[in-house]
Amino acid sequence: MTLTILIAMLSFSLAMSISPGPVNILILSSSINNGFLKTFAFISGATIGFTLLLIFVSFGLSTILLDYPDFLKYLGLFGALFIIFMGYKIASSTPDIEIKDDIKYLKFYEGFLLQWLNPKAWIASVSGTSMFSINQSSLLIFVVIYFIVCYLSLSSWGLLGQKAKVLLNTNSRLKVFNIFMGSILIFSALSLIVINFSK
Repeated sequence: MTLTILIAMLSFSLAMSISPGPVNILILSSSINNGFLKTFAFISGATIGFTLLLIFVSFGLSTILLDYPDFLKYLGLFGALFIIFMGYKIASSTPDIEIKDDIKYLKFYEGFLLQWLNPKAWIASVSGTSMFSINQSSLLIFVVIYFIVCYLSLSSWGLLGQKAKVLLNTNSRLKVFNIFMGSILIFSALSLIVINFSK
C-alpha cells in the first residue's frame, strides 16, 4: 500500500469525522452542559458503533445494500426520527450550571445506536468502502485508521464543548444554547425526511 493511499484514507476519515453532524452536535451540547468526562461514554459509543458499522459494510453488507436500494431511504427516516427525539431532549433540557448527580447524561448505547441510524455514518461507510476496497488488508487498515481518527475527532468536539462552557456560564445562556442546538438537530432531521421522500 502506497503512502498516497494512506494519506487519502486519513484525509477521508478526518473530513467525515470532524465535519458537523448530529453526533458532533450532541457531543458539543452534552460537553457544554455536563463536561467532557460525562460525555466520554457517548463519544466511545459513537466511535465503536461507527467502527462496527464500517466493518459490516466493508466485509459484506455493501452487497446487500445494492440488492435493496430502498433500505438506506427507510433507514434515513428512522434515523431522522431518532435525531428529532435527541434534538427535543436537548432543546427541552433544563440547564443547571452546578452539575448534580441525578442529571441524565448521554449514554454509551445512545451514541452506538445513533451511528447505526445516522445517514451520514452510512454514507461515510459505503463511500469509504467503495474507495478503499483494493483488497481485504487495505480495508482492514482503513477501518483501523478510521477508528483512531473518529475517536480523536469526536473527542475534540467534546473538548471544544468543555472550553465553550466559559462563554455559557449562566443558566439563561445555556438554555438559549440548548434550544438553538436542539432546533438545529430537529431542522436537519426534518430536511433529511423531505429530501429522502421527495425523490
